[in-house]
Amino acid sequence: MREWRDSDREPYAELNGDPEVMEHFPSTLTAQQSDEMIDRMTAYWDQNDFGLWAVERTDTGALIGFVGLMMPAWQAEFTPCVEVGWRLGKQHWGKGFAPEAATAALQWGFDNVDLPRDEIVSFTTEANVKSRRVMEKIGMVRDPDGDFDHPMLPDWTHRRHVLYRIDRRQFAEHVAR
Repeated sequence: MREWRDSDREPYAELNGDPEVMEHFPSTLTAQQSDEMIDRMTAYWDQNDFGLWAVERTDTGALIGFVGLMMPAWQAEFTPCVEVGWRLGKQHWGKGFAPEAATAALQWGFDNVDLPRDEIVSFTTEANVKSRRVMEKIGMVRDPDGDFDHPMLPDWTHRRHVLYRIDRRQFAEHVAR
């Protein structure tokens, strides 16, 4: 996990242009939209001292996606909060990269971020079984009472999202196993 580089723009655009990677989002992104997202992620780091890291393979140095922490700007019953999230290229799915990096992001968050609550959350569409499995692998627990209609996606078929949570104690117990 590292800072974003200009050399990340092309592979990140390819990742965001893949319909399979973006299956649980309203649409794929253009190269320009991907570049703008990198710019926003970099600015978020500058403003908040945390954010979404670029993730690369240690054996090849190739960018495989992002993992990190953000605070949603929109309102829901569970906000303000810090969210852990990820997006990896499909050729890197199922290899343990997302759980490994997300666990590192959780550790970093609990150690370095002034959390509005003593927890970190994650959420995705109900149908995103792969991301939900990552949430469970990193020790997060679904809060069925927290499921919500995403306020930024009012006209989208997959607006309903599931909410997962982990607090500092649960995380410590999970990593101790």
